[in-house]
Amino acid sequence: MTDRIPRSRLVAPWVRTRLRAAPGAALALALLVAVTAFLAAALPRAVDRYGDAGLRRAMEAAGADRVTVRMTAPQPAFGLSQQEREAALRGAALSAYQAEILDLTRRFLPVDPGQSSYGVRTAEDEEMSEPWLPRPDGLPARLGLAAQHGLAEHSRLRDGRLPRTPERVTAATSVVEGAVTTDTARDLNIEVGSVLRFPGVERGPLAVRITGVVEPRTPEGAYWSADPLLRTPTLTVLAGDPEMRQYWKGVLLLPPDAAPALLGTPMDPWRYWQPVPAVGDLHAHEASRLRSAVASLESGPGRQRVRAATSPDIATSTELDEVLAEYTRLRSAIGPMVAVAAFGTGTVAAVVLLMAGGLAADRRRGELTLLRARGGSLRGLAGRLLAETAVVVVPAAGAGLAAAWFLLPDARPAHAVAAAATVAVLACLALPLRAVAAHRAVRVHAAREDAATARPSRRRTVAELTLLALAVGAVVALRTRGTSDGADASGDQLVSLAPVLVAVIAAFVLVRLYPLPLRGLARPAGRLRGVVGPLSLARAGRSSGSAVLPLLALLTALTTAAFGGSVLTGVAEARDRAAVLTVGADARVESLHALPSTLAERVRGVPGVRDVTAVGISYNARPLDGEQTVPVAGVDPADYAELARQTGVGAFDREALAAQRSPGPPESAGAAKPQESAESPGTQDSHGSPQPVPALASPDVAERYGTRPFLVRMEDGSSVTVRIALVRERTPAVSGAVFLVVDRSALSARAARPTALLATGAPDGAALRRAAGTGPTVQIRAEERAGYVDSPLQSGAERVYTAAVAAGAGYAVLALLLTLLRAAPERAALLARLRTMGLTRAQGRRLLVLESLPQSLLAALGGTLTAWATIRLLAPGIDLTTIAVPATTSPPGRAALHTDWVSLLVPALVVVALTVGIAVAQAWWTSRRGSVRELRVGDAR
Repeated sequence: MTDRIPRSRLVAPWVRTRLRAAPGAALALALLVAVTAFLAAALPRAVDRYGDAGLRRAMEAAGADRVTVRMTAPQPAFGLSQQEREAALRGAALSAYQAEILDLTRRFLPVDPGQSSYGVRTAEDEEMSEPWLPRPDGLPARLGLAAQHGLAEHSRLRDGRLPRTPERVTAATSVVEGAVTTDTARDLNIEVGSVLRFPGVERGPLAVRITGVVEPRTPEGAYWSADPLLRTPTLTVLAGDPEMRQYWKGVLLLPPDAAPALLGTPMDPWRYWQPVPAVGDLHAHEASRLRSAVASLESGPGRQRVRAATSPDIATSTELDEVLAEYTRLRSAIGPMVAVAAFGTGTVAAVVLLMAGGLAADRRRGELTLLRARGGSLRGLAGRLLAETAVVVVPAAGAGLAAAWFLLPDARPAHAVAAAATVAVLACLALPLRAVAAHRAVRVHAAREDAATARPSRRRTVAELTLLALAVGAVVALRTRGTSDGADASGDQLVSLAPVLVAVIAAFVLVRLYPLPLRGLARPAGRLRGVVGPLSLARAGRSSGSAVLPLLALLTALTTAAFGGSVLTGVAEARDRAAVLTVGADARVESLHALPSTLAERVRGVPGVRDVTAVGISYNARPLDGEQTVPVAGVDPADYAELARQTGVGAFDREALAAQRSPGPPESAGAAKPQESAESPGTQDSHGSPQPVPALASPDVAERYGTRPFLVRMEDGSSVTVRIALVRERTPAVSGAVFLVVDRSALSARAARPTALLATGAPDGAALRRAAGTGPTVQIRAEERAGYVDSPLQSGAERVYTAAVAAGAGYAVLALLLTLLRAAPERAALLARLRTMGLTRAQGRRLLVLESLPQSLLAALGGTLTAWATIRLLAPGIDLTTIAVPATTSPPGRAALHTDWVSLLVPALVVVALTVGIAVAQAWWTSRRGSVRELRVGDAR
């Protein structure tokens, strides 16, 4: 008896058979899914990475003095005994409080205990009488005292030894040891052995003997930078001094247990504890929670817990919440821009995956039709196709996710996994769903769907109207609220989907309109003599009527590319404008005091400098002897008018500003009601009577002081009578929006001395700084411009946007290739048949080119119009100012979105050129192969 072979051995598994039958198609699908999954998973991880880096940079740029959480307590109450007050300032009591504060703060914020500090600091600085201390403008230095713990761990000894407290220090102690940093020692001429005396209360002066000079190990760390005076003294302008005199201000360092000696001085010692956030543990997606935590520590449950565990008189203050708020505003403004590119690229990628599934279904139409004719069920057919696709797609998606995980570490995993899983699900379902839709009914031949004769169904009409309603809602929302509304706008994904929805609607509209010109040209084309024109038009009309997906891919890619190019161009222009307004020219050399008379010639000799304009600026001039100050710039009208013309900032006629000309009405609106002014000498006419000096003013100044003559008191005590003759929004000499500009010849000799030099050209920054010396500050417009993109949040968003647009363009090209690949066998067979009928190779090339031109022109023109319309529709609701310039920079006005024609036209031309090139290449390749072979291939298909 013959053994029966089990049925499982007689029938080969479906999946293995199909993969072996078409390994190339399986490999291509795996590659497409792997790349798409990688891009989908990489996007959220890249956003997390540049968001975290941007938050850290924002914290570093803000400085430790702003982000440190300061918890302070006044000196112990006078109702306590002297011993209790002294014990409260010693290291043991402060250290116990520090441990409690750090433990409680960690519940709200990640804390860096190594950089957190605590100690005792004098609230008041004392004028020092030591004659060897520097007095730059004749004013004595003012010094404070600080007993901060951890000096040995955070510094290196450069000279002498660290200060000690060999005996028990009390409020009556008259001599203590101290130390200074290397910067303090250098700037204040302090050295080991120096003695500085501070006044006492009901006792003699407190003498601080310097025993060591230390160098900070990490000067930029919060231990030294939370209070920068601990590390570096600073020159401070005397408040209210018209001559802007300066004096030195610094701090001496005491050992921790020497703090009780401060109770015997009038300098009001206070205790402090300064927890520092661990910058490396902060994440952008937690910004809202961090702000709530800071608010809790400042005036909420967190502060109550700290007070309960330590002292009821502790006060908490920090600017960390402001830093987080500034970062959140910037991130909220950038988020929608990135979302636009992400949605656009995601839409194109999804279309390509669906087209790949549709191409596979069309390639296997005969096989699937035969299976259905032999009794195969839709459920069984879909299940087999799903299993077959999943075997290829799931490992490929996993590989793409792993690559994104490896190349972009340190990011949240959930979003990346969800994105890769979405790609895998879409790729797995594309083929089964397309097959089920095409083979719902059992039939051998399917009706042809020509573009010229196809009629949209009711379901399609309903879907199009639904998408139209969504697109209109998104556009209205964006125009009404804009992208600068903070978190609400960034959280509204419908707003970011607006460009994609507009492209979707345009695709449906164009597909509906596409048959109309084909039908209209069919009869006239039939009267032509040549065969190529009518035949190509007929072939274009016989293309598939379901061309929505490839057209949608091209329109979305073109719209996203044009939108992205316009955004980047608008940002670049806003940064250029902001840099010009900040510097006033291509370079600026400025000082608080008058510049040397020879400096202008030295600056002119710097390589790259074309011209130099000298300006004397008095920032504290007072119109009408009032309390409000207005910057007044004294200029040479001819030179300054040329500078304003070259920079494009507030150009004016030089004759209108000359002091000898009688002023007329202002050239620009903005002057308010006339206002009487006090009689004062200005320039004088030939009879000696006061003659007002014409002035150029900002709109705010013109509105405040009117058009009649008024007195302006300069910083040197002199005065000048001016009359506003010109009104401009901005001027090169003053970076702010409040100013007066007058002819320097009408000012006193002291007020007219140049304090700033504005240079045009392309100056060498290093050479310019050498020529300027150490006193004046030097600003270079190119450096200022580059500084606007130093935030990883801005630069990272731009890179992600550029990468997303590039990926979208790549997918659009792939969609175009898939469209042409779908029709390639039919075209090859057609050319072979026509060659047997006498068609030449040149005619074959023209036929394929002319056949593909209508669709490519449709995509190019439609994409251009769609992108232009999208930008015009969305521009009023998009403000690029926050993205372009930092919050600390004076904005150049609203940076609005406008059309960038290069980004609008170049991608459309590339689509046409690529389509024509592929058609020519296909015709050339077909002509190289024999007609008999092509006929056999075409007939077989």
